[in-house]
Amino acid sequence: MIKYAICGNIASGKSTVENILKKHGYSVLDTDLVCHDILNKNNEIKEEFKNYDIFENGCISREKLGKIVFSDNNLKKKLENIMHPIVKQEIENFFNINSDKTQLFVSIPLLFEANMQDLFDKIIFIYANDEIRLKRLMDRNNYSLEYAKIRMNSQMSQEEKIKHCDFVIYNNSSVIDLENQILKLIV
Repeated sequence: MIKYAICGNIASGKSTVENILKKHGYSVLDTDLVCHDILNKNNEIKEEFKNYDIFENGCISREKLGKIVFSDNNLKKKLENIMHPIVKQEIENFFNINSDKTQLFVSIPLLFEANMQDLFDKIIFIYANDEIRLKRLMDRNNYSLEYAKIRMNSQMSQEEKIKHCDFVIYNNSSVIDLENQILKLIV
């Protein structure tokens, strides 16, 4: 079995890559969805952040939590210290459940920040120019220019991450081009 990590900075097109892989019959774990599930179910997070305005209708609001943790590095670290070990366990569970597959894919945006690269055999980086990512982020999430830049700058630079990856897929063009690059890589 080859274990692939799919990483890329915010708004680079990882979800589109996941959808392309699924369309072609590959098993993909989306750690963003794992994180959403953790936020909904983990009492430790609720307890740690109970004194902050992060709740909406009794549930953690990802938007409110994001604004707090991306403006305070200590709170960001606190959240990561709770979430990363759980995410790692979910990845290992995914590998065990799918041990009969020849190729498995895990979309993990914070691969390097979480120091989980050793879980994988190959790392695929999805690269999109910063201007494109900024526009996507503002359009998709309705972020202000300032907040979109804060979110983008909270991650290790794309150039630094590329140095540690086995493959780079450029997502500055069309979905068809993106799909062609992916299929050339994995088939």
